[in-house]
Amino acid sequence: MPRTSPHASKRTPLLPSQSEEVDPRWIAKAFALTVLAALICGYLSLCLLFYMGQWQLVLHPTRNPSSQSPVPDAPATVIHFGPDESATPQLTGWWIPAAPASRYAATTILYLRGADGSLADSSAALASLHHLGINVFAFDYRGYGQSAPTHPNAHNMAQDAEAAWLYLHTSRNLPEQQIVPYGIGIGASLATSLATNHPATTALILESPQGDLLAKALLDPRSHLVPARLLFHENFPLATPLATLATPKLLLSPDSSMPPAFQNAAMPRITVESAHLTAEEYSQTLERFLDQYLPAVPTSLPMTTPATTLTNTPTAATP
Repeated sequence: MPRTSPHASKRTPLLPSQSEEVDPRWIAKAFALTVLAALICGYLSLCLLFYMGQWQLVLHPTRNPSSQSPVPDAPATVIHFGPDESATPQLTGWWIPAAPASRYAATTILYLRGADGSLADSSAALASLHHLGINVFAFDYRGYGQSAPTHPNAHNMAQDAEAAWLYLHTSRNLPEQQIVPYGIGIGASLATSLATNHPATTALILESPQGDLLAKALLDPRSHLVPARLLFHENFPLATPLATLATPKLLLSPDSSMPPAFQNAAMPRITVESAHLTAEEYSQTLERFLDQYLPAVPTSLPMTTPATTLTNTPTAATP
């Protein structure tokens, strides 16, 4: 008879595998946490999109492929300036000179336009300034007109305004006292910043300012989906620098209710309601202001410009 191994009795019989039951409450919690994490990530993504794209709520640039002068009946030269690291000009503007013997031939208006459109929409305003007999330099911010196709924002636009001032002072050799910043809309903030950064500025003209763009952004229904007041950063400060700026100022208000920034502006200042001014009254207002505050300078200053910074105005081809 076969003998059984003494180890055989020690073997543990194989048991069928048993599955553990999962608590349904754990599944519910895991699902809830997953949904919550997805909602948080989605909301944070929405906030990031608002933060990155908020400029679209307050800045409305248009591109303008045309190289036609914004003042067709005036001699003008297209200017490419503001080079980046690759030495490629980022900004495009127009130099609209006054006649050599005109009243303000030694003075230049640095025109800083508002947030909408492009320089092509400022033809009437530029023509009015040109008819004063004063040099006008106007340009499009990056993202506008024919300037570099990038998204505009408050920081870049402030840099662009400074680049325009630097071009006039260094490339055209204009003394600081003969450059008059003229800002409209958000351009009023940029012009004020220039006058603050360059104390030798002798005159500043501001019209229809738009300083608080947050209120404009809050009108958009999309801003109600996020903490817009915390995320908004497209600020164009005006009231605070104006309150201490000693530069003589001509403040053109769009209506009888003077903007708070104008009401608290430091002296000397001249405030005028511009909404109902005729073209003649507008010209007379600017002339009185310029005559009062511009320094007496000869009107025969050379207005040459290095050829490397200029591109001649295109002319129609002869058939």
